[in-house]
Amino acid sequence: MLLHPLTSDPSPGTDLVGIVGGHNAPPGRWPWQVSLWIFHWTYNKWEFNCGGSLIHPQWVLTAAHCIPGKYPVPQHFRVQVGQVRLSDSNNMQVVMVIRHPKYNLTQQAQGGADVALLKLQAPLTPSNLVNWVTLPPPLLTVPLGMRCWVTGWGRIAVNEPLPPPYHLQEVEVPIVADEICRQQYRPINGIIKDDMLCAGSNGRDSCQGDSGGPLVCNWRGTWLQVGVVSWGACCGLPNYPGVYARVTSFLSWIHHYVNSST
Repeated sequence: MLLHPLTSDPSPGTDLVGIVGGHNAPPGRWPWQVSLWIFHWTYNKWEFNCGGSLIHPQWVLTAAHCIPGKYPVPQHFRVQVGQVRLSDSNNMQVVMVIRHPKYNLTQQAQGGADVALLKLQAPLTPSNLVNWVTLPPPLLTVPLGMRCWVTGWGRIAVNEPLPPPYHLQEVEVPIVADEICRQQYRPINGIIKDDMLCAGSNGRDSCQGDSGGPLVCNWRGTWLQVGVVSWGACCGLPNYPGVYARVTSFLSWIHHYVNSST
């Protein structure tokens, strides 16, 4: 069985990028959700690549595997904010791209440290449709079985892309214990590292194209981003929950850049 990162690249061994078992998200429900676009030189056009989340007026958190190439050029990336339908118009320019230093380009998502930061050209003004998500406190442990939400524009089933009008999908997924997740992935040699978090159940999952998007939990009335869509075994399969980068593992790295720039 292939282990897939969840980006929109359909090649084998690709990361996750879609929502299985979800439904249309209302405008403004997930105001931090963004889409990441990359300029495709072959076709001379911008193409949707991944999801991401606003964590600050000028910073986006996404997956490192969404950033191709050894030396990414910020001008080749754009970010769409405040929309539930994908569009390559009115997208924001990116001025800085930072992959986590421990991310391994060869191992990709399954090597861990699958997080990256994008700095936008200018700070955003909050509105009903645009806002940033709260990051969790460093010691937060998400309770097992807690029902959280993942959002994205990825595939809605294996090899089944999200159809037009490309409306943002949302699905509620339960948090899965690390040890259970490790046992479930062991038969296919999937290694769940300490900086990873598992969530999902049969028929409710993220999928190719959702990569980089947020896994959020409502914690005492505040939405906290606990995960970044990273990888998995196909999508929505029983006993193979989606695998996410665990946000609490990267807080100091995030704050090093995000806080120093404000």
